[in-house]
Amino acid sequence: MAELKISEMRDLTRIERIGAHSHIRGLGLDSSLEPRLTSEGMVGQTSARKAAGVIVKMVQEGKIAGRAVLLAGQPGTGKTAIAMGMAKSLGQETPFAMLAGSELYSLEMSKTEALMQAFRKAIGVRIKEEAEVIEGEVVEVQIDRPAVAGAASKTGKLTLKTTDMETVYDLGAKMIEGLGKEKVQSGDVIAIDKASGKITKLGRSFSRSRDYDAMGPQTKFVQCPEGELQKRKEIVHCVTLHEIDVINSRTQGFLALFTGDTGEIRAEVREQIDTKVAEWREEGKAEIVPGVLFIDEVHMLDIECFSFLNRALENDMAPILVVATNRGITTIRGTNYRSPHGIPIDFLDRLLIISTQPYKEEEIRKILDIRCQEEDVEMSEDAKVLLTKIGVNTSLRYAIHLITSAALACQKRKGKIVEVEDITRVYNLFYDVKRSTQYLMEYQSQYMFNQVEAEEDETTAMVS
Repeated sequence: MAELKISEMRDLTRIERIGAHSHIRGLGLDSSLEPRLTSEGMVGQTSARKAAGVIVKMVQEGKIAGRAVLLAGQPGTGKTAIAMGMAKSLGQETPFAMLAGSELYSLEMSKTEALMQAFRKAIGVRIKEEAEVIEGEVVEVQIDRPAVAGAASKTGKLTLKTTDMETVYDLGAKMIEGLGKEKVQSGDVIAIDKASGKITKLGRSFSRSRDYDAMGPQTKFVQCPEGELQKRKEIVHCVTLHEIDVINSRTQGFLALFTGDTGEIRAEVREQIDTKVAEWREEGKAEIVPGVLFIDEVHMLDIECFSFLNRALENDMAPILVVATNRGITTIRGTNYRSPHGIPIDFLDRLLIISTQPYKEEEIRKILDIRCQEEDVEMSEDAKVLLTKIGVNTSLRYAIHLITSAALACQKRKGKIVEVEDITRVYNLFYDVKRSTQYLMEYQSQYMFNQVEAEEDETTAMVS
């Protein structure tokens, strides 16, 4: 008898890709901005995290514009992790734009335009407007369908109630279609925007919570609205200045936001938008939400970009700029001059510098524990000790890469828990930078276009 193979059912909505910083949930600070040793995916770097927490507080208060912060440290010391933690701590309301220094050279626009668009993405506008809303619990929906198809349009009646009153509304074809799309039925609490006719389902009334209807776990129960059915409500929209720029500059309007084809935006358009936003602020219709622009690999920017950033930071509408680099004293791109971190001295003078320190052995162990949990890998104690030693002797990134590789090696031998033999096997399969460099030095003569020999010959000639 043929063996039946039952395919594994997987919930596709729950599958998420695990990235290098997907375990970061925040900066791991308490209410007094003191860093916890291990919290929200962050380990160690206590002074750097505390400094980042002060910057986050500064952003949330929204009183200071045009400040810049530099995260400087060796590779693999958690600079990008701190920036990600800042983004998570600020929440959804505060704009956070990320950009890599090398991206500017691959875009189909000038470098300064790309930087200006990034600046505008990091500045939010909270627009307030009042709208007439009908809000109540649906008592009954009656829809009269014509006997002959196409003979006449559908008509109907909608009965809504609050705790104080009940009213019957006549429905047209557009409203009947809207109710059908939202799947509105008696017992639902809905809001209807009078201006646009948009129907929003707020939830199900508590009075129907004991009904034996088919309800999913995501069903939200709300109280029956109080007072009058028709009321004025303040609606708040959060958009970035860049989104307003795109909508007003392109012929296809807001569709350009989805296609990504924003192109270069003229300075006149931006000036008009800034004037309009300033008017809204004076009238109390809008408020500015300064966010954060994070530029990684800032040493990749050239002297033109740094000059532009110097001027852009002096603008009233500038966001908080956070930049990161792992370079020491190196040449400023576009010049022959050397400078700390490859950043001009006049721009460095504007920066608050946060330094990150290399991780200690116990901190590497904690980070590896968090990554094993994030990647859903069970590992024995001895294997974790070995992996920590590898992380200390090579690099933290290399040790993290070995986790999933070791889990696959364990799976191959049909094991449940990753053991020392799995770590050893993948360590021998994949080289780290030190071993790879050592191998190159030993077999350099067998490679094409070898530079080391030529340098040695020049050195010997100079000595003789």
